[in-house]
Amino acid sequence: MDYVSTRGMAVPLDFEGVTLAGLAADGGLYVPREWPRFTEAEIAALTGLPYARLAARIMLPFVGDSLSEARLLDMCETAYGRFTHAAVTPLVQLDKRNWLLELFHGPTLAFKDVALQLLGLLFEEFLTRCDENLTIVGATSGDTGSAAIDAVAGRERVDIFMLHPKGRVSDVQRRQMTTVKAPNVYNIAIEGSFDDAQRHVKRMFADEGLTGRFRMGAVNSINWARLMAQVVYYFAAALQLGAPHRKVAFSVPTGNFGDVFAGYVAAQMGLPIERLVVATNVNDILHRALSQGDYSAGEVTPTAAPSMDIQVSSNFERLLFDCSGRDGAAVAAQMRGFDDTRAMRLTDGQREGMAGLFTSARTDPDEMALAMRWAWEECGQAIDPHTAIGLHAARRIELAGGVPLVTLATAHPAKFHDPVERATGFRPNLPDRVGDLFQREEACAELSGDYDAIAAYVAERAAPAA
Repeated sequence: MDYVSTRGMAVPLDFEGVTLAGLAADGGLYVPREWPRFTEAEIAALTGLPYARLAARIMLPFVGDSLSEARLLDMCETAYGRFTHAAVTPLVQLDKRNWLLELFHGPTLAFKDVALQLLGLLFEEFLTRCDENLTIVGATSGDTGSAAIDAVAGRERVDIFMLHPKGRVSDVQRRQMTTVKAPNVYNIAIEGSFDDAQRHVKRMFADEGLTGRFRMGAVNSINWARLMAQVVYYFAAALQLGAPHRKVAFSVPTGNFGDVFAGYVAAQMGLPIERLVVATNVNDILHRALSQGDYSAGEVTPTAAPSMDIQVSSNFERLLFDCSGRDGAAVAAQMRGFDDTRAMRLTDGQREGMAGLFTSARTDPDEMALAMRWAWEECGQAIDPHTAIGLHAARRIELAGGVPLVTLATAHPAKFHDPVERATGFRPNLPDRVGDLFQREEACAELSGDYDAIAAYVAERAAPAA
């Protein structure tokens, strides 16, 4: 298995190469040259497997010769051994049609753990092989930062620099990053939005002053290995609900488009997905793109669902590529135009390619609160604001009779206890394993939104490439 860039100019890489590279040299994102495909019988044979073994089976076609099946399984068992639920990603039924897929049983209480616990092990494995140091730079709107830091804190050969928008993540999200005491962890709060932070990260990957001295790596969902690991829980949920002999639909709270693109990958692999619902908040660029063909960025509006306060969804480029006949030159031209104007019209071919599987819905703050209240009062389930946005969209969507609809529950409600309490009257508590979070000391650099200052901070502290 080798990987090509969505912009067509970067040299193809194997799985080890794309894991360590993150962003492609031409500014594009890596995708497999072709999608592996399972038969109906092969999918049926996966029923009942423990999560780690299922994960190894699903991911094996993507790793090629970079890992043996036995080594991949060993890494999956280590990664998912840190989760507090035996099922890793358990399903909870809400009513006759609606289900929640709980993705928050990992160390930092968010769905990012499912991928990043494995990614940390992959980094360590591959860096040891090539005797290299890796400088990870990432941007977070909340949960990626804490999950990535937990995954690599204290690991040899890795430094991690995580940017977050100052004042625009929850107190729990911030403290899960800034209270980690490890010599290879650097937290940076910047003035501006998540989109600003993400733009700085992409610029660093193109900055020859940095890339000439450091081996740069990514933990955001621009990193293919992270996205690959998220494909697994679509299979896990669908198999429990009757796949491959029964179709299943998913509603996905969506910001950077990585989580829902993993569902698209699962469908390309043969999983019978009836519909992927892209659920956005009022920062609705993806809803406008899918419903009107209008991918144009506006100003970010801060909300109680900060991980979705995004106007530029990086992983959407992967879908544009696949729905453009994999024409890298055309996608590169389209993205250059977007970079210049902050606006893009989807082609007719792209819209047609998306319409068969995707639909979308926009949720405002009142609707989000009502969804939290419904889940609590009618189903006895406390859910966080992001999950509530997915659930609101799920309850609005019409589907053929008998198709179960799974909303991805992306974070533990205690990570957002204030909006949960306002909506429901119930204040969820943090689990015991992170219960002392507000007693821990914080450490964080505060920088302006100036790129040169951020790049200089990284360059002064990172270990050069070996």
